[in-house]
Amino acid sequence: MTTHKNLLGGPDPTHLPENEEAYRLLDDDALAPAEVVAKYPTFSLAWAMLADEAFEAGRVVESYAYARTGYHRGLDALRRAGWKGHGPIPWSHRPNRGFLRCLAALARAADAIDEKEEADRCWQFLQDSSEEAYAELRR
Repeated sequence: MTTHKNLLGGPDPTHLPENEEAYRLLDDDALAPAEVVAKYPTFSLAWAMLADEAFEAGRVVESYAYARTGYHRGLDALRRAGWKGHGPIPWSHRPNRGFLRCLAALARAADAIDEKEEADRCWQFLQDSSEEAYAELRR
């Protein structure tokens, strides 16, 4: 097994664990995101999907609540995975995408309800965590 040392001196990227069953339920349309959240409340991707659906339907406060829940569930998962509050959270790693999408959804909803400082913090956190996610989600 080869290990790679971070030569820049920063923390190693954090990779959240897979939840294959939750992905399967969403991918096969076996369950709606709300049902997946009820079955797997720590699965941030389903929270992000709920946040996106609510936002697109004009339910901004509901979107904010879903995004905040998924964001906090994602922070808990990141800490369990060894994250120390900073460092890369790669978009290329599929399990990280739920957290990163929740972070972007939280920024978007905060901006929509005039929580400018929170929106700015969230967008900066997203950019600091993953330039690729920032480029993909900040549209």
